[in-house]
Amino acid sequence: MKTILKHFLSYIKHVDKVTPVICIALTVFDIYLINSMVTMGIIEQSTANTQLAAAIIGISAAFVISAVDYKFIAKYWFTYAPLAVILQLMLFVPSLRIQVDDDMAWLKLGRFTLQPSEVLKFVFIITLSVHISKLGDKLNSPPQFLLLCLHGLFPVGLIMYQGDAGSALVFLFIFICMLFMGGLSWKYLTAGLVLMPVVGYIAWNYVMQDHHRRRFLMLFDKELQQQETQGDYFQQYYGTMALGSGQLTGRGFDPDNYTYTSYLENDFVFSYIGMTLGFIGCMAIVIALAVLCLKLLSDASGAPDFLGKLMCVGVFAMVFFHCLINIGMALSVVPVIGIPLPFISQGGSSMMMTHVCIGLVLSVTCHKPQVKHMFYTEKD
Repeated sequence: MKTILKHFLSYIKHVDKVTPVICIALTVFDIYLINSMVTMGIIEQSTANTQLAAAIIGISAAFVISAVDYKFIAKYWFTYAPLAVILQLMLFVPSLRIQVDDDMAWLKLGRFTLQPSEVLKFVFIITLSVHISKLGDKLNSPPQFLLLCLHGLFPVGLIMYQGDAGSALVFLFIFICMLFMGGLSWKYLTAGLVLMPVVGYIAWNYVMQDHHRRRFLMLFDKELQQQETQGDYFQQYYGTMALGSGQLTGRGFDPDNYTYTSYLENDFVFSYIGMTLGFIGCMAIVIALAVLCLKLLSDASGAPDFLGKLMCVGVFAMVFFHCLINIGMALSVVPVIGIPLPFISQGGSSMMMTHVCIGLVLSVTCHKPQVKHMFYTEKD
């Protein structure tokens, strides 16, 4: 019993306090926000209950993972990585998936649903960190770089093929950021910049579908926006209206006084915050998320080894890109691609796995090597 207590007190002493406080504060705010949507008649109580359960599971899992050495987690990647891939491949089975239009992103698991790509993000950050850290200076050799690209682009291609373009872009951004962290040569960067117009042309004409292209065009064509206020531009038009309607302090939680748009609880939750809590509420969330992203970068810079740095950068890239795109959708500066706002948007899979990813960062900061002095031992 004394040994357990000793380890627990040591864990409390060395675990990062700032990051979990920010994440839990955002989660508590989310639960309050989601329950207000029940009062407003936007979602059902069962949805709010699911969000609360996901938050509790996610926070608990984060602290459990933080207590496990990240090097141990990385060492046994081969035991859980195949399971994450299998979950993603199960979406090809029609009887197991929930499909909306051409997007097959959710598995039916009895009474519950799971978005496998959220699990795969966590696994992808770990496996790519292990891959890059083992390559070291060999990263820029053509054969190794090609294998690394296959590793990085496999989930991007798979998820894009399944119709979830938003999640595919998240994986791509994580991959690019971790490549930079790994020491990618300027020669590859130059080649990438040169090929970017060609890749853009191919993506625009042969990868993107008509509704994807229209979402981009509507950002710059005011006449097309006016034509599509009840069509493809419906969400962003009314989302922007809702965001601005709150002005400085918001309109409060009045079920008879709000601007409706679809997916206010997830894709356009930032619009809901602007409508109900105004500019002040929006800025509070932006500041909290910005501080969290800066803290993740700080954790990366202070990581004890290259593997830990890569993991922290991967989690930072995921959180930052989600924030950037989700808020950008509400502001009508990026097209609608269905990416949740971390810790705020309704979605059990996203809530749980974002906390789990934060747990990985806490593990990095908590398990620094010990420095032995003459009379005592302390953490770096």
